[in-house]
Amino acid sequence: MNYRNAQDIFPENLLKQIQRYVSGETIYIPAKNDKKAWGESSGYRAYLAKRNQSMKKDFAEGLTIEQLSEKYCLSFDSVKHIVYTKQERTMLNYNKTLSSAMSYAKENKIDEWIHTYLHDAGKNIPFSDGLKFFERYYIGPMKMPLDLFERNTGPEEGMKYKIDKDWWPIHVAALEDSIKKDPDMPPLIAHYVEHGFEMNDGNTRLQAYRNLGVKEAHFIIWITEQDEYEEFMSRYGNYAEGAPVIRR
Repeated sequence: MNYRNAQDIFPENLLKQIQRYVSGETIYIPAKNDKKAWGESSGYRAYLAKRNQSMKKDFAEGLTIEQLSEKYCLSFDSVKHIVYTKQERTMLNYNKTLSSAMSYAKENKIDEWIHTYLHDAGKNIPFSDGLKFFERYYIGPMKMPLDLFERNTGPEEGMKYKIDKDWWPIHVAALEDSIKKDPDMPPLIAHYVEHGFEMNDGNTRLQAYRNLGVKEAHFIIWITEQDEYEEFMSRYGNYAEGAPVIRR
């Protein structure tokens, strides 16, 4: 097999397009009259599919692009292309519901659901933007006891986010009615930090659940630091058993 410099063959615009997918590596371009699709006879296509799936799993579990590049002996750009390429999977339909969040989580895309929700019903775009500043662990949705969480929003003195005392009970009561009619509510979102939980979204739902006598609800927990993630799993890992975990 002869090797030629792509710079001597392809037009500049085409070369730039190719470099988006692979850079600094040897690639094989099959002849037009090849009867079988590339890699089918040798099994190399199946090998690549399995490798790429493994790489995406490693990425979802927290390995960085640099670590993956070293592990799989690929360039930084090649790894980025593989882990960020969307596979043809079951079409995900967003809705502001737990069932929608669970379907995203099953595809390791709970972060996409979170950002879509915060831009939609959650009405908290600044929070969404802030989450994107650093890589985070996202765990869940998973069912957890409400007793582990405290509101930081409400009309009471000392609340981090003070709400009008006349508006608060009206809104809580409306949510109670909504939960009774359709319990498929969005999961609550909380940050595990400094050995405890900080509510980010769902303070009103948290109060409505308590008023209805609900003891557990589904939460999505996000964590930034590795040591805090390990602490959370050590203390609350029983609730996270079977729940999807990604780092994005």
